[in-house]
Amino acid sequence: MGDSFILSGNDFAALALYLLVWTFFALAADGKLFSRISLSTAMNAQREAWMRTMARRELRMIDTSIMIGLQQGTAFFASSSIFAIGGCFALLGATEQVLSVLSDLPYVASPSRGLFETKVFGLVILLAYAFFKFGWSYRLFNYCSILIGAVPVMRDEAAYSAETEAAVIRAAKMNILAGKHFNAGLRGIFFSIGYLGWFVNAGVFAMTTLLLLAVLIRRQFFSAARAAVLAEAPVQGGPGSTVSMRPDSQ
Repeated sequence: MGDSFILSGNDFAALALYLLVWTFFALAADGKLFSRISLSTAMNAQREAWMRTMARRELRMIDTSIMIGLQQGTAFFASSSIFAIGGCFALLGATEQVLSVLSDLPYVASPSRGLFETKVFGLVILLAYAFFKFGWSYRLFNYCSILIGAVPVMRDEAAYSAETEAAVIRAAKMNILAGKHFNAGLRGIFFSIGYLGWFVNAGVFAMTTLLLLAVLIRRQFFSAARAAVLAEAPVQGGPGSTVSMRPDSQ
């Protein structure tokens, strides 16, 4: 990295916008900025409802299957992050070829070798952050499986004791925490996609950052998935009711 890797004023501005947008979205998704419920917050309530329903089941194979699915998804993203980090180091080994390709593209200012490698290392840091979040989330889901096994079986409402309530709360909190770290890792993956715009120039970096923010805000606050989670009970229509549950009919 003998070449200059000093960032320009536009680079600093785009990077500051990137970090600001990441912080803003993280706080918004966690329900710390707006009164409007986010998809993540709504799903946290469903996680707690799941644990309370689980306490009423004597046979919990379905809960075990759900936990296995959550762990497998987390392990997949953790492995993908490792592969992506390896790809970044392979990219460093082909710096000259990549710079040659960038210099041939229109509207792309060819960076110095040092600046390009600095950007690649920044991408490695993002992916490493995502990997550690996924790794910890996997571990927390494992702990949650153990806490689920520790919840006493509630055979009837009269048997619902303080001990059962405490066990349910423990399992729910661990599940929510595991989901929070998984979402943070997924957020790192998403924002690493926006980061790729920096390899073109600072203007494209700012544009991809804002475009990514628009997509993520829509998914968290205005998506069909959020509407499905927060949907009220259907109108009482009885058997054969013709009340449509399609979003565009309501």
